[in-house]
Amino acid sequence: MNKKKIAVIFGGCSSEYEVSCVSAASVLKNLPGDQYDPVCVGITKDGRWYLFSGSVEEIADGSWVNSPLNRMAFLSPDRSVGGIVVNGKGGFETIRVDCVFPVLHGRNGEDGAVQGLLQLSGIPFVGCRALASAVCMDKAVTHTLLTAARIKQANYLWFYAENYAGEGVQKIKLKVSARLGYPVFVKPANAGSSVGVSKVRSEDELDAAVEKAAREDDKIVVEEAIFGQEVECAVLGNSRPQASLVGEIAASAEFYDYDDKYKSGTSQLYIPAHLDEAVMEEIRNTACRAYRMLGCTGMSRVDFFVRGGSEVLLNELNTIPGFTSISMYPKLWEAAGVSYSDLLDRLITLSFEVKPKY
Repeated sequence: MNKKKIAVIFGGCSSEYEVSCVSAASVLKNLPGDQYDPVCVGITKDGRWYLFSGSVEEIADGSWVNSPLNRMAFLSPDRSVGGIVVNGKGGFETIRVDCVFPVLHGRNGEDGAVQGLLQLSGIPFVGCRALASAVCMDKAVTHTLLTAARIKQANYLWFYAENYAGEGVQKIKLKVSARLGYPVFVKPANAGSSVGVSKVRSEDELDAAVEKAAREDDKIVVEEAIFGQEVECAVLGNSRPQASLVGEIAASAEFYDYDDKYKSGTSQLYIPAHLDEAVMEEIRNTACRAYRMLGCTGMSRVDFFVRGGSEVLLNELNTIPGFTSISMYPKLWEAAGVSYSDLLDRLITLSFEVKPKY
């Protein structure tokens, strides 16, 4: 059997660069070697693309960027190329690939930017298309569309960071107090892995939280704090998506932040969640409904709050969930009997089912 050549893209101009590298290393370790031949393309924090031919361990610890074997490379949008253009000793050469697996998190990787380039290239790729990626990345847009679809979520409001100045500060504070009350969570609209997120207990803490979020994005989302269980559901598929078991997170920090997700690993994960089966079925159904409504394909992790053991509130969709050894997405499918390697095989197979309409 001829192996399919898979380009794994990692790193990126994002505050989540490090976790992207760790996720990519996990993907490469678990990619079925008898079926796939990986090509590694790393993007540095300042946006340089390189063909990397070193070890998986160098990707995981970030030292790949200093490899003397690195060669300048880029994904060509020209469909006649069908792959990666590499700067070789005798000039530029091309590596044709069958599929691209973008293991990228956050801005410039999960927000539709790379997905748009991939759609131009005509190469099949794992995950959501450009529009769904952009929509799910922007929490203000996601909230608005979920509201229109009458999918329950936390009360919220959003504003442009530039409007939090002068008289605008007091106007926004009055809206937060009147519509949401305290405590609230203040988030950048476009960021992932809880980067730039703050829990705000009183109006006195709002200025610092907005300033922190504004360092990540020019739109700010403020959400009511939900006191309840934090649960997640993994969705897999295209037009007929499947939902995994529901997992529950008992965060070791005040909320499930970046360190808890990717560094400390001290949060407790319970699969299945401590919920009645009827509630978990509602979560799975809502996850698939939101997934389809927002145009997702391939995969997404859908996060929820459950208040009082029964009220289901959708929090957000992550179109490129973490793939580290402690990440919930692969763990949820593993609990359902799908191994990490089988999951990767399914995702790649799904990528070939999405046919361009142009």
